[in-house]
Amino acid sequence: MAMSDSVSAEMTTMLSEVLAPLLRADGNELYLVDFGKKELRLHVTGKLSGSPGTPAAIEHVIAPAVAAIDKNVRLVVTSGWLVPKSAVLVEPA
Repeated sequence: MAMSDSVSAEMTTMLSEVLAPLLRADGNELYLVDFGKKELRLHVTGKLSGSPGTPAAIEHVIAPAVAAIDKNVRLVVTSGWLVPKSAVLVEPA
């Protein structure tokens, strides 16, 4: 079953209005790598690149925000200075 347009719109809105500004305020950038039927792939650069705090940021900030929109989506978050070729910068709204 494909992700509905409303969930897709809600997710992209949340990424640009909630997560991207929050992460940027802390010296990071959020990239959307892929958003498919059951999986959301994000990439984070900046202070979270190689930081021991990255898993905590994913578990306590990013994952709950994503789950609030779609608790069934599989979240994959990578971090580092090298951005995947397919990634698109999520501009804060």
